[in-house]
Amino acid sequence: MRQRLPIQEEEPGGLSRRGLLIGGLLAGGLAIGWTLWPRRHLPALTLTPGETALGGYLKLGKDGHVTVIFPQTEFGQGNMTLIAQILADELGADWRTIAVEQAPVNAFYANPHLSQIWNDHWFTEEPVQGTDDALDLSALEPVLREAGAAARILLCKAAARRWNIAWASCNTENGFVTFENKRLRFSQLVEDAAREDLPKRPMLRTGRRPLVGQRLLRLDVPAKVDGSLTYAGDIRLPDMVHASIRMGTELADHDAKAAARVPGFAGLVAGDGWLAAAANSWWAAEQALVAAKPRFKPMKGAADDRSVAARLKAGQSESGKRLAEAGAPDPLLDAKALSRDYYVRFAPHMALEPLTAAAALDDGQLTLWIASNLPFAARAMAAEAAGLSADNVTVVSLQGGGSFGRRYEAEVAAQVARMAKELGRPVMLQWPREQDIARDRMRPAAMARVTAKTGAGGRIEALRINIASADALAEMRARLFDAQSAQDAQASEAGSAGASSLPQDLHPYAIPAWALDFHAVDLGHPSGLLRGGPAGFSTFFIESFMDEASKAGGIDPFSIRMSMLAGHPRMAMCLSRVAGRGEWKGGTQGSGQGLACFSQGTSSIAVLAEARLDERQKVHVDRLVAVADIGRMLNPDIALQQIEGGLLHGLALATGAPVSLRNGRPQFRTMGEMSLPRLADMPAISIEIVSSAETPGPFGELALPPVAPAIANAIASASGQRFRHLPLGTA
Repeated sequence: MRQRLPIQEEEPGGLSRRGLLIGGLLAGGLAIGWTLWPRRHLPALTLTPGETALGGYLKLGKDGHVTVIFPQTEFGQGNMTLIAQILADELGADWRTIAVEQAPVNAFYANPHLSQIWNDHWFTEEPVQGTDDALDLSALEPVLREAGAAARILLCKAAARRWNIAWASCNTENGFVTFENKRLRFSQLVEDAAREDLPKRPMLRTGRRPLVGQRLLRLDVPAKVDGSLTYAGDIRLPDMVHASIRMGTELADHDAKAAARVPGFAGLVAGDGWLAAAANSWWAAEQALVAAKPRFKPMKGAADDRSVAARLKAGQSESGKRLAEAGAPDPLLDAKALSRDYYVRFAPHMALEPLTAAAALDDGQLTLWIASNLPFAARAMAAEAAGLSADNVTVVSLQGGGSFGRRYEAEVAAQVARMAKELGRPVMLQWPREQDIARDRMRPAAMARVTAKTGAGGRIEALRINIASADALAEMRARLFDAQSAQDAQASEAGSAGASSLPQDLHPYAIPAWALDFHAVDLGHPSGLLRGGPAGFSTFFIESFMDEASKAGGIDPFSIRMSMLAGHPRMAMCLSRVAGRGEWKGGTQGSGQGLACFSQGTSSIAVLAEARLDERQKVHVDRLVAVADIGRMLNPDIALQQIEGGLLHGLALATGAPVSLRNGRPQFRTMGEMSLPRLADMPAISIEIVSSAETPGPFGELALPPVAPAIANAIASASGQRFRHLPLGTA
């Protein structure tokens, strides 16, 4: 078992939790950092000639460029543009001069939202530098704005000193400091600005904010369009070899001599449960592995479809842990109560780019090129594999071809670091697609029983939801922070039933008495986080049941939901608008329409689906309509893209081929075998994002959870056939 990841200790004399973090010199410029975390971590920025750092998030050049230090990873969700937009707006920069530079791995750049969520869920007590798939910048926005405001004030002070006026009389706009008819470029002031002092608390910009809320073009798009963007698989270094890999339990045997006969072969490296081949091209490395024919010892008690379903059913019959409760529902749920059972299979991530990383070891210093949700975890794993201190590992964080939660995992970093050390050459390791699928840490399978008592008008008066599943976040914590193998983590956390097991805001409805019980189950197969988290299956359970309860009482599914949203006006507005936008027909038999609602944090969404079954009983979705309230939009185009992407991701998970396990391995080998929707299968999509002045809420995962129940409800109203399994149409 690997050692536990190293943790940086808090320095004595930390400031208040919402106070000033750093004020000191940094490479000739003033290091200003404002954060929600009290720990003192100096950002290690590199300055090129003519650049001055005005804090840990901004570098200004004498040629006029403004470089935003980007503390997360761009996986296509648009967070690079959003973060630059916030900082540039508060600074008063000209958007045409904005550049973005990846932040170093440093706790200075902790993600407050991610850290707070994981702290609340006993994941880690340390600040977490990472990228949250929910794309929630509500906690990071104040940090960024204060960093931008600090730099703006320093520039204003430098200009005011030249003009002999009060600095508070100055303003910034389009890259200039202005006062009446006077103006000076940032580039003319930045060196003087670095020598100015800050007030105790920078004042944020008030009134008009010219960049936030605008449909600015995404900064990552041009390089993706012209092919110049560098992914991990594009890294090329002198004397570099390419590598492929096979993974299993314990390596039993392989033919090293046969592998060595492949032209271009450079070596084999065996690790804990894996064998990798290196060659002068990836294809040659792959052929070397084919020739080596590695065999792994059989996995004891490997899971298959029947064993997973049996474990879930057995787990449901045992007492669960009550995670949430309002009122006292149990005495009200007698034998006459309405009860339904649901089942969800394992769900894969389906990221386009398989796990890939490159590493080079030179004179005791390792450089790692990787796209990771948690770069500090990747650094720690690479360091241990290479026998180094984490201080001797430099992570070059790259953009990734999708994550959806997959790139929280970082075993590829340890593998490529081990190979670089043993081969003595730079290595680029790319997992084959089949291996990426076979080792995927999928969203866990789950089984639910939902029981309710209805009253006047069909309103639900008492509700109990019993969900049997595994705690994916606890397993991931054990892999990353407790340094356990996937099998050890799955076994050690099999009884976990913590706050991370299920979403605490399970539903938006005003139900007088309800309870959520979680039955922790050892599924016999590792699991991990997937976009939407456990809400991806819990929403299917509750929103499918809402329709079944309404049909049992002869009530319109829209009406029963609306009657229970008195305490959730923003969700009620979304539901009302989606019914109007989608021309809701009352949920009558033959209409082929279905509804579903979902809330996450302060964000709400309602989805209307139109779907049918063809003569082969295959699900066809003709239309998806969504209305979302995500609070104040930082960039409406990016918000729209994320909502649309979530709808399509939810569609793929709801209608694709099921993950069938045999001997602990998924039976499909390529994405082509997963029956994902193609362009010809795409429904017509209509989206409205409500204009709002409320605090921005999460929206990266918001649209995925309600899609499957909306389609299931539509199929039921079209054909009378109720699907209670995911993917839809499976048993």
